[in-house]
Amino acid sequence: MKTIFIEWQRLIIDKETCPRCGATEEELNSAIKELERSGVKVRLTKKEIKMPEFSKSPQESNKILINGQPLEYWLNASTGKSQCCSVCGDNECRTVEVNDKIYETIPAELIVQAGKKASEKNG
Repeated sequence: MKTIFIEWQRLIIDKETCPRCGATEEELNSAIKELERSGVKVRLTKKEIKMPEFSKSPQESNKILINGQPLEYWLNASTGKSQCCSVCGDNECRTVEVNDKIYETIPAELIVQAGKKASEKNG
C-alpha cells in the first residue's frame, strides 16, 4: 500500500474553526476514507493556526499539503481569496480554483484526485 502525507492547516479560536474550514475537515475525512479504500494509506497531520498568525497570512488557513506540496500543485489549480465569516474578521480567506470553478470549501473529490496523483508520483 502506498503512503501519502497530508498536512491540513486551519484557523482555531477557542477550540473552534470557521465554517469554511469545518466543512473542509468533513470533506478531508471523506477523502481519506476513499483514498484508503483505493489502496492509498494516509498519514494526516492537522496544524492549528492562531489568530495572530492568521491575521498576518490568512492564505495559510484551510491549506492542504500533500507530500509537502500544496493541493493546487497536484491539480494544476490556483489559489484566490474571498470574504469568509465573522470569525475571520475582515480577512479574505483562501480559495482554490480548478477549471474556472472557485471552491471555498475544498471538496473530497479534489483531495482524492490530488492524493492519487501524489501516490502515483511517489510509487
